[in-house]
Amino acid sequence: MPPLLDAVITAGGIPQPDEPLYPLTQGKNKALLPIGGRPMVQWIVDALTGADCIRSLVIVGLSPEDAHLVSAKPISFVPNQGSMIGNAVGGVKDVLARDPAATHALLVSSDIPTITPAIVTWAVETGLAGDQDICYSIVPAEVMERRFPGSRRSFFRLKEGRFTGSDMNLFRTSMVNNIHPGWRAIVDARKNVLKQASLIGFDTLLLFALGQLTIARAVRAAQRGLGMRGRAVISPHAEMGMDVDKPHQFELVQRDLEARGVPA
Repeated sequence: MPPLLDAVITAGGIPQPDEPLYPLTQGKNKALLPIGGRPMVQWIVDALTGADCIRSLVIVGLSPEDAHLVSAKPISFVPNQGSMIGNAVGGVKDVLARDPAATHALLVSSDIPTITPAIVTWAVETGLAGDQDICYSIVPAEVMERRFPGSRRSFFRLKEGRFTGSDMNLFRTSMVNNIHPGWRAIVDARKNVLKQASLIGFDTLLLFALGQLTIARAVRAAQRGLGMRGRAVISPHAEMGMDVDKPHQFELVQRDLEARGVPA
């Protein structure tokens, strides 16, 4: 059994009129979008509270009055900090304010509602298996398409194959005390993997463009460019990368959740 950790749910995103999900959200918080019979973020809360390795939750970007969430474990709320990096840092600082001895936190996006307690446990156990500042999971394209046919995720090509990134990853809490400026640029370019590669070195960009960048070399380049120790793991769980960004993904995930059913 892994040690008890706190989970930080980033839930501050509000799709804008030029974004694909706006017709569904209409200016409201994406995390509160009804899907499969409940707000999307409630599925995240259920998966985390169902995992024995999670002791409490921090939700960044929602208020208790807006969320109306049900949880068997303690939840604290942190206001939107204005950016993805800011929300992650704000959530981890809340964890440390309540427990200064907390060494790690699980960072989870509010838009991957098909995750389960077993997948949460896998992410924690796998993340704690190495000594690093961040354990980042990537999902192979064939795993994603087998679990969610027609998902049309954005995949990037490495020498080992095609992958998409996970939205549930383990971080060392001490990282919030010294955020490398490169992190903000990397996150701002999250929809453009070529730009991300260029930010951590021309050699990395060239290898990536030629399809010759290996996972190990990408990790070394990120460590060098961002001043941290990292590890990339290949996840067998498509749910970790199945975020709801577009209407067809909403429909695909909704069918999946409806088939699972909503417990009374």
